[in-house]
Amino acid sequence: MSDVQPETAGVQAQYAARVGADLETNRKEQERVGAEVAALQEQLQVLENDHALLLSMQQALGSTSTPAAAAKKTSPVKKAVPAPRASAGNSRGARTKKPTATKPKPKTKDEDKSKGEGKAAKSAPASTEKKPAAPAAGPTLVELIDSHLGQQSEPRSAAEITTALAQARPERTIKTTVVRTTVEGLVAKGRAQRTKQGSSVFYTAAAPEEKSAAPQPETSTG
Repeated sequence: MSDVQPETAGVQAQYAARVGADLETNRKEQERVGAEVAALQEQLQVLENDHALLLSMQQALGSTSTPAAAAKKTSPVKKAVPAPRASAGNSRGARTKKPTATKPKPKTKDEDKSKGEGKAAKSAPASTEKKPAAPAAGPTLVELIDSHLGQQSEPRSAAEITTALAQARPERTIKTTVVRTTVEGLVAKGRAQRTKQGSSVFYTAAAPEEKSAAPQPETSTG
């Protein structure tokens, strides 16, 4: 019995020493991890402060877009929960169950009437649209040139007559060649006079007595 007690005391002392060493190691590890956690929390606080500062700068610049990283950080990510799997009995029942066919509702008279009106509106020809009214006929080009020459105190060329008539009648397309042909016709009828200055030809209104007189045919000297 005297030999067993010292051995037991020695084993207990060894376990006690090992437990004490493990406790010391655990305490040091807790201190190390605690220091790392404190450092990480400090870094996290700095990042949060920077994030708030950047958001305020973004709002001051007028930008309304939010970075994706901020959205991920502020909103916790929820893991998708898988739907419960159907049991074998339920799956068999779902397979064997046939969908019931729904009978179409009978159409009322009002619905048939509205559909008939819609079809009639679609099939109506485009010719029923109102056409714009034709503009009222104005004075002829002969009348315009005759009136214009009667208001002038100096001779006018065909180009000058064309410019004046185009400004007075912007809705009409008046060309110089047409004006020249028309005013030459007035000269032939004795309603206008033609004078030539160098290579240019000018026109004036004929005197009232000349207009009333009939034009005399030109005689050939040949």
